[in-house]
Order: sequence, then structure tokens, then C-alpha cells
Amino acid sequence: MFETLKEQPADKILALMQMFADDPRAQKIDLGVGVYKNAEGVTPVMRAVKAAEKRIWEQQTSKSYTGLAGDPAYADAMIELILSDAVARDTVAAAATPGGTGAVRQAFELIQMANPKACVWVSDPTWPNHTSILTYLGIETKSYRYFDSETRGVDFDGMIADLKTAKAGDVVLLHGCCHNPTGANLNLVEWQAVVEVLNERGLIPMIDIAYQGFGDGLDADAAGTRLVASSVSECLIAASCSKNFGVYRERTGLLMAVSADAGKTKLNQSTLAYLNRQNYSFPPDHGARVVTTILTDPELRADWAAELEEVRLSMLGLRQQLADELQRLTGSDRFGFIAQHRGMFSRLGTTPELVAKLREEHGIYIVGDSRMNIAGLNTTTVPLLAKAIVDVGV
Repeated sequence: MFETLKEQPADKILALMQMFADDPRAQKIDLGVGVYKNAEGVTPVMRAVKAAEKRIWEQQTSKSYTGLAGDPAYADAMIELILSDAVARDTVAAAATPGGTGAVRQAFELIQMANPKACVWVSDPTWPNHTSILTYLGIETKSYRYFDSETRGVDFDGMIADLKTAKAGDVVLLHGCCHNPTGANLNLVEWQAVVEVLNERGLIPMIDIAYQGFGDGLDADAAGTRLVASSVSECLIAASCSKNFGVYRERTGLLMAVSADAGKTKLNQSTLAYLNRQNYSFPPDHGARVVTTILTDPELRADWAAELEEVRLSMLGLRQQLADELQRLTGSDRFGFIAQHRGMFSRLGTTPELVAKLREEHGIYIVGDSRMNIAGLNTTTVPLLAKAIVDVGV
């Protein structure tokens, strides 16, 4: 049997991580993998997470299974964080998943089950694992224009024009905030225009929100998601706690199915539980319990929100420092988009050849499509990156 297996394409980001690890240069800079690092280059455990884990360790009396959809208290806490009062709670079915990737995978499985003929429209570009999973599942995929390589902003006119060609029942995958890999976001006026196209064309939105709190703040980052959920007849939302709670290795995610008709919630909930059972039965609980403990305790929640704001402001500061340094070196404001982007990532919009030169000549590791992780920088490495960008002629 095994002799029939074929070599699968290597994950480019994981391959880049290995190249970085093998590079002996002292001044190398890893801007590839999408994890937050503080000024010391460490991905820290947040204070509230430490406190919540201690409390759980002291109080937890069993490691028995939770329900197939996870602890309902976790779903309640996350739905409140992401959707607030945008929709009624009884219109939302939810299931805990192994990370945001698990939520995305379960959403695609649900789409395939509900409408095998549906095409999923993804932004050009999007997170590579979106298209990888869709291809693996055999789901038809099309792309809509999103990133303008000249302005390094959103090609909104192109996006709308492409979505107007989608057929009723198709699914449109949207990034809730802090677009990965570009860092270029829709504003609320543009979100409203997207909603109008969704409703006019009979399209189903699926929102992947993995960076709430990393862009403009917890509520501002959820504004687009809340607008969509409250304006359409049904939608899917895949959420991740990896970044904003820093629980990457705990694999903590949630899939929500929102319907304007509360009468559909029971069926949606049982379907999510069924999908969990087919894939992994009971979802992991530790990360979800940590998140629930934080979000339901006023003091822990306030401390978490304060530390998350420190992280957000740190990334904004690094963006501004890099944009300013590039302006100083070039005498041009053509890199001003870096300060305007939000979240962990920005896409330089340059060629794979120049990305390779950054790596080979300067030890700067960014993804081949020129996505760089701003959160991998610090105030000392920003000038090194700026000089390298100018030296190779980006």
C-alpha cells in the first residue's frame, strides 16, 4: 500500500523555518513564521494565561471528556467576545476545534456536506492553508482580486467586480481583520458594500478571524464580522485564540454557524457536533478552559486586554519605525503602506528573486511571496531590515 504514496509539496513556511535554523549567521532575522515575539525574541506566556492555568490546576478535579462541541461556557465567552450583541445568542451554533485551522477545516466540511456544488471564493492572495485544505477536500475554488501590488492596499473595485460574478450559493471566504498575508484591510464602508453584494447575489460569507485585538483593538477588529453576521441570513465564522491569547500550542479554536432563523440553530449545532465526532470526537479542552477562565473573570479579562493592547501598540510602533527608516534611507514615502497595514503581516509586493537576495545576502527570512512578520522585529533589527530592503532594491 505505502508504495503508492506520492511525495506531497513541502509547506513553504515550515521549510523556511528549517533554513533559518540551519543558517549559522549571528545577525539573521526570522520574519517568516507567524508568531508574536517580544523585544527579547521570545513568544511569552501572557500574565492572565499563567494565572488562569494556576487556578485551573488548583481547582480542576477531572480530566474526563467534555461534550462533542466542547464546553458550552467556552462557546458563550467566545461568541460574546467576537459578536457581542450583533446577533441573538440563540441564532449561533458553535463547536470548539483544534485551533483556528480546525475551525476552518470543519467549516469547509460543513460547506461540502450542505452544498457539494458550492464554489469557495478566496482572496488573492490568502493564507496558503485555505487553498491547500480546499484542494485536498476537492472543493471548487476561485479567487477574487484583493491586493493591489502597486498601492499595497486593497483592490476594492476588483474585489467587488469579481464577487459579482459568483453564483447563488457560493461561499465567500473573508478575513475578519489583519489580512494574512498582506496586512491590508477593508474599512467599514467597504465591508458594507461587500454585504450588499453578498445579499444581492445570494452568497454565503465565511469569516476567518484569527487576529482579533492585533489590529485596531478588540472591538474595532470585530466590527466587520459583526456587520456581516447581523446583515445576512446565514454565515460561518472560524475563530482562533492562538495569537490574541498566545496559546499557540494549545490548539484553541471555535467554529460558529450563524442563522437569522433561531429555529435552525438546533440542526446546525447537531451538525457541528457530528462533524467533530467524525474528525476527532471531543475537542481539546485545556486552552479553551484557559480562555473561558480569562473571559469570565473581570480582573483576568482586564489584565489580558491590557497586555494584548501592549502587544498591539508594540507592533504599530515597529511598523511606524520601519516606514520612517525606509523613508529616511530612500527619501520616498513609497513604503508608507507598512505603517497603514494592520496585524502581524505586511506584504512588500516584491519578487521572489529579491526575497531570495534578502535571505542570501542579509540573512532576512521572509516568505517567498514577500510576506513578512512584523512581530518578528524589534527596535534593533528594524534598521537592519530597512537597510537590507534598500540594498537589494525592493
